[in-house]
Amino acid sequence: DPCTQCSCSSGKETDKDASNTKKKGNEDQSFIPKIFFGTRTHKQISQITRELKRTAYSSVPMTILSSRDYTCIHPVVSGRGSNRNEMCVELLEGKHGKSCLYYHGVHKLSEYHTLQLGHKKCQAWDIEDLVSLGKKLRACAYFAARELMLGADIVFCPYNYLLDPQIRESMEINLKGQVVILDEAHNIEDCARESVSYSVTENQLRSAREELDLMVNNHIRQKDHEPLRAVCYSLT
Repeated sequence: DPCTQCSCSSGKETDKDASNTKKKGNEDQSFIPKIFFGTRTHKQISQITRELKRTAYSSVPMTILSSRDYTCIHPVVSGRGSNRNEMCVELLEGKHGKSCLYYHGVHKLSEYHTLQLGHKKCQAWDIEDLVSLGKKLRACAYFAARELMLGADIVFCPYNYLLDPQIRESMEINLKGQVVILDEAHNIEDCARESVSYSVTENQLRSAREELDLMVNNHIRQKDHEPLRAVCYSLT
């Protein structure tokens, strides 16, 4: 016998139930999760994308997140060693009256990939492919890869981009409701430890101690600075 306690007894949904079902259906249609594929090294990303190119999913929208060390094409910044990030930020902020013309051409790369996708000519690519195209179009490959993340179904990146909260925030990565695949996941513990660890040199500790001495001696927020100074003294 049909249930007499709820709306199913009449074979019809109540208005409230119908609206909730419709709302849920619209949410399901509007949200399509991305696949975040994390690897241990950038070299492994090259191997994965090469295999992806051989499958029926080669034309799926994708992107690769990596550091400026691999994707910066600015002749001056890319030639520097350790301070590429700082130099890039200075150019973006227009310090010293200079800016990055490659950054202003980011849209060329994203539009190119959109056009290729529309004509079903797009295939899985590697960082080297994007950098080569960036040089040809005079467009920044680093920021183009981040911009392509918006329309990508698959996002490739090293482990720490997914595990380190600071990198996630700077890259605007939101993993809620997304699919996360970790290749060779037995390395995750070491990567997680590195993400929440910080290394300082003895010289840095001594420098911090001197600055804290100055703060305390000048009665600047003594309650805050005295415990920090005590830590520096104990470590040195």
